[in-house]
Amino acid sequence: MEYCTTVVGLDVHKATVKGPVEFVYEAGPCGYQTHRQIAQLGHKCVLIAPGLIPVRPTDHVKTDRRDAEKLARLYRAGELTEIRIPTREEEAARDLVRMREDGLADRLRARHRLAKFLLRQGRVYRETKSWGLAHRAWLRTQKFEWATLQQTFEGYMRALDDADARLQSFDQQLQDLAQQEAYRTPVSYLRCLKGIDILSALTLIVEAQDFRRFERAASFMCFTGLVSSEYSSGEKVRRGAITKAGNTHIRRILVEAAWSNRNGNVASPELLGRRKACPVEVVRIAQKAQQRLHRKYWRMISRSKPHSVAVAAVARELAGFVWSIAQRFPVAATA
Repeated sequence: MEYCTTVVGLDVHKATVKGPVEFVYEAGPCGYQTHRQIAQLGHKCVLIAPGLIPVRPTDHVKTDRRDAEKLARLYRAGELTEIRIPTREEEAARDLVRMREDGLADRLRARHRLAKFLLRQGRVYRETKSWGLAHRAWLRTQKFEWATLQQTFEGYMRALDDADARLQSFDQQLQDLAQQEAYRTPVSYLRCLKGIDILSALTLIVEAQDFRRFERAASFMCFTGLVSSEYSSGEKVRRGAITKAGNTHIRRILVEAAWSNRNGNVASPELLGRRKACPVEVVRIAQKAQQRLHRKYWRMISRSKPHSVAVAAVARELAGFVWSIAQRFPVAATA
């Protein structure tokens, strides 16, 4: 109770003496524990998206009291956007997926540190692609005259090996998660899309939580931050770069998947195998997405659009196809 009282800024028992109250606060790094504590006490609590709170251009004074009063006025006026609170199971699955992303970042740092150390010693590998089997074999043959340099090299190699081992463990844990009843069918449906496999499908599911809360495909596209920014007035229309005002994890997955659509408009044997056990309607949507996104990418390239711009546009439309397939999920998987 003490933690809840400290965060909200008032005594909950004293505030409820005169009648029922409702609590509103901005989402932050502390998660949803405060919301759950207040809800357990029997009070209504609403979590607000900080980035969607209206701000006056002339308001340059910020204090806790003024922020609380502003939230109260805007909430009473219905101008705030409420955040969906995930269940503990959904939050646990999302944390597991994000832990793997942290593992990827750790491995990348370990590779960079090792590569920069070797570069400082004048040892650069140019034979084949870096970090493949041949490159790893070359790394194992490196010896240094000075003992301190050898110890440094072995330390960087141990850090890289540890990062690889952790990442393999994370991958296995996510493979097991994808086989659970709540995720098995949704993952198999999304894997029908070209460029999306188990890990990417699982990331989309745990980050979006419930696709049915998006009434239209355009709403999900906005959630990904892949829609174009706009500053128009009168007859003048100005559209700029993508807003990036959404879930960064979903946006990254969609952009990575979009790159695969620049290749030939054919389905690999592996992709065809993934589509066999899925409903006809889901396969039809996936085939339509494959054809449409391939044409869109090369149509934009033919207009001299940069590759990054074309991929962002393809990723935006891919989000629409993901939403469409997600509407075919079993109801239990989206509850």
